[in-house]
Amino acid sequence: MELMGLMTGDEKHGPAATSTLDALWVLYDRVLRVSPERVDDPGRDRFLLSKGHGPMAYYAVLAAKGFVPVEWLEGFGAYESPLGHHPDRTLVPGVEIGSGSLGHGLPLAVGTALGLRAQGLTDPSVWVLVGDAELDEGSNHEAIAYAGPGGLERLHVLVIDNSSATYARPGGIAARFEAAGWSTATVDGRDHDALHAAYTAPHPGRPHAVVARVEPKDYTGEPKSA
Repeated sequence: MELMGLMTGDEKHGPAATSTLDALWVLYDRVLRVSPERVDDPGRDRFLLSKGHGPMAYYAVLAAKGFVPVEWLEGFGAYESPLGHHPDRTLVPGVEIGSGSLGHGLPLAVGTALGLRAQGLTDPSVWVLVGDAELDEGSNHEAIAYAGPGGLERLHVLVIDNSSATYARPGGIAARFEAAGWSTATVDGRDHDALHAAYTAPHPGRPHAVVARVEPKDYTGEPKSA
């Protein structure tokens, strides 16, 4: 959170960033097999930030892990800064995709998992972080419906649920993935041990979705609780 505090630029999606901080930290600190020295290693794990319209927590974690200089954070959002309001894979080391348009990240992750399989690279994991409101987009449901029967077991989806979706889903978010044959876990998105257990749960032959519940947003776009 201290590193996030260095980013004082004009940012319109603060809650979108803070809602992801704990989930991102546990993923990068304890799960992902990627480092500044391995950004081009074919055997690395891939992380795709679909929720790219609120990248401050992502940038803070990348800085903490040495992918980008901490000094870059203070210029966040400035014209000359590589740290834009949406991450750019050509400017920021460690970033796999340019993102921010809702509904694109999960389909890209499915394509990434398929591409790795086609190359015989069965060890790398593919992770994608989406917001619950992104699941209003039909492109995501097509990706979910394909990946389950496709047995993409190296594919992992992390859904940050801050109650911002427009449409309710019978049985909750996890039920949508389960209906397509996915393994799922729903946890407190601020509990680091619970997140780690959910991230590392075995799911042979199936893709895995983790729903991380955090404090909801109100209509002003601000969190209802800290």
